[in-house]
Amino acid sequence: MNVIEKIKELIFSQIQSIFKLEQSQLKNIEVSLITDDSKQQFGDMTTNAAMVLARELKKNPRELAQNLIKSVEHEYIEKLELAGPGFVNIFLSAKALKQLALELYVQKDKFYQTETCPKINYNVEFVSANPTGPLHLGHGRGGIIGDVFGNVIRFLSDQATKEFYINDAGSQIQKLGHSFKVRCLQNLGETAELPEEGYQGQYLVELAEKFVKQHGNKLKEYPDEIFARYAKEQMLKNIENTLKKYGIHFDVWFSEKTLHDDGSIEKALELLKSKNFTYEKEGAVWFKSTEFADDKDRVLKKQNGELTYVAADIAYLQNKFARGYNKLVMVLGQDHHSYVTRLKGICQALGYDPEKLHIILYQLVTLKESGTVLKMSKRKGRGITLEDVIDEVGTDVARFFYLNRKADAHLEFDIDLALKHTEENPVYYVQYAYVRTKSILNKAKEIDSLKNINEHDLKNLESEKGLLKKIVHLKDILEVIEATYQTHLLTYYTIELCQTFHSYYAQHKVIDEKDILTSRTRLAMMQLLSENLKRCFNILGISSPESM
Repeated sequence: MNVIEKIKELIFSQIQSIFKLEQSQLKNIEVSLITDDSKQQFGDMTTNAAMVLARELKKNPRELAQNLIKSVEHEYIEKLELAGPGFVNIFLSAKALKQLALELYVQKDKFYQTETCPKINYNVEFVSANPTGPLHLGHGRGGIIGDVFGNVIRFLSDQATKEFYINDAGSQIQKLGHSFKVRCLQNLGETAELPEEGYQGQYLVELAEKFVKQHGNKLKEYPDEIFARYAKEQMLKNIENTLKKYGIHFDVWFSEKTLHDDGSIEKALELLKSKNFTYEKEGAVWFKSTEFADDKDRVLKKQNGELTYVAADIAYLQNKFARGYNKLVMVLGQDHHSYVTRLKGICQALGYDPEKLHIILYQLVTLKESGTVLKMSKRKGRGITLEDVIDEVGTDVARFFYLNRKADAHLEFDIDLALKHTEENPVYYVQYAYVRTKSILNKAKEIDSLKNINEHDLKNLESEKGLLKKIVHLKDILEVIEATYQTHLLTYYTIELCQTFHSYYAQHKVIDEKDILTSRTRLAMMQLLSENLKRCFNILGISSPESM
């Protein structure tokens, strides 16, 4: 338990002791770090305890705050002050700051991890694009949200399996195969027309050229399933290669087709039937999804015996829980908003806790260049792909830009800004801050009196307090991300951390050979900062350049 956690525990124990409250009555009380550069005069931590208790106890919040102030005493607390209508601001002692810095310096990643909490086994499913074409512009957003969330979970020492669900069963694969066959026949000079609902993309023309070179005229005799299987496999390879370029590696590629082949879907439907959650109407089998707040019942099996994607979803959810996951996270586009109620209803019908399923919905992405929203790729004359974006701006910029906005807000990806090598570009800004810390530390190694910086140099923290608290605040950010799934908070935090550093650096000389003691303290802080920036970059999946 670090210094901040000890103070929080002290505050809560005193509240319970003074006011004789149950644990449930404390749930809305917050004890938080003050990290905003403009609010440092208000102390190092603050609590809304008196404000919350005033509603519970029907008493004056300022009076309650005064009672709390009188009862709290600890070597880590210099003083407590009443603020506003009843907030209590907490000022840390010099001993607390030194101990906090020491804990961070020695524990490194472990400082941010809570060992006492029970571990959760997450399944994080994201992207899961149909293997019928290249990943498009929007997939980049769902990809980075899921990938970074998985990284956060793993960093906090919980388990996270990153999973891609391959929709490789049903009519869309048949349609892909037919469209591909037409392109192959056209390449051979045959008269063949794509159906209106076929896949029109240039990528099938290019794939057909490759296939014809390998097989020639004999492909005219191939059955349709050969074309469907080949096109699907090639599209999956394309998707996997794009994701690798984007820095995303999946632990599991799960085939929907396997659920059909091994009878999992039929078994799941039988289970729902036994629970009286299905019925037959007009020759089709329906799921009673309106019993679980859905707007209408859903078809599971059509009149012709064809199973629907809802039927596959049921078997897939059952499969995930059977694999031992106790938290399922799915990242879907906003156009899948109706899935939330439906999938939670399926969980409930199967006998699982619907709260163990969380769906992150993300809004649309538009690409802007020279002030104009782009509709088509100028290079290839087709819809803009994720690979186009990565090739244009690079992996680091693509990942950071895609994440640097709340998931439920529309994202405008500005190509001009992404290509700038100035502080206007947030990726350049944060990576430059990291390079600056490395430069300072490397310069210090050339001075004998400033070599071998270690934890014992964290003795005289004064002007470094704001920077230290900002570094420590990463622990809160990561815990909030795990609880709320708001991965964009990490990019926001990283930018704010760099702003705090640049402000500190503008005001304080880190290396001063006339004041070795202060210089060594500040260099130890630079080590903490540099490590923390690299920590953030690793979780974000962007590089930590040594020079720029």
